[in-house]
Amino acid sequence: MPKVLIMSDSHGLSEEVSQIKQRHQDEVDQLIHCGDSELEMDATELEGFEKVAGNCDMDSRFPDESNFSVGNLTFFVTHGHLFQVKSTLMPISYRADELGAKVVCFGHSHIAGAEKVNDKLFINPGSIRLPRARKERTYAILSWETNKDVKVEFYDVNGEQVIDLTYHTTL
Repeated sequence: MPKVLIMSDSHGLSEEVSQIKQRHQDEVDQLIHCGDSELEMDATELEGFEKVAGNCDMDSRFPDESNFSVGNLTFFVTHGHLFQVKSTLMPISYRADELGAKVVCFGHSHIAGAEKVNDKLFINPGSIRLPRARKERTYAILSWETNKDVKVEFYDVNGEQVIDLTYHTTL
């Protein structure tokens, strides 16, 4: 069963990023950071992560977006500030269509959640530093056995599952 860890908006936290990575690195196939790490592109803490630039990242080596596959799913990762994610998912959805992505990972709003719109799964892991709309500082793990059994689970920074955010769907 493929698994992907997704985090965003860590805003300078390094110890917490390392702890989360260590906690899950042996069980996930891919690590993603959706931007605003405020770390350097080659920071040890971000080693092994597919990572993109957020509006608070100053290292120009970060790409604005990334597109790749894990197993049978194609991912589009971006921070979201260039796609107006705080007001609509339309621009980011159109870009995902251009890239043929089924899973869209983004941050920027610091609001954790997952939803399927048409044939795409949108995941915002929230923020492990400054959450909005809830108190938990969160990240997410996406797992799937087949396209008929897709699950997004959210965890707080200490590794405790945030049950009411769990999302099940098909793709």
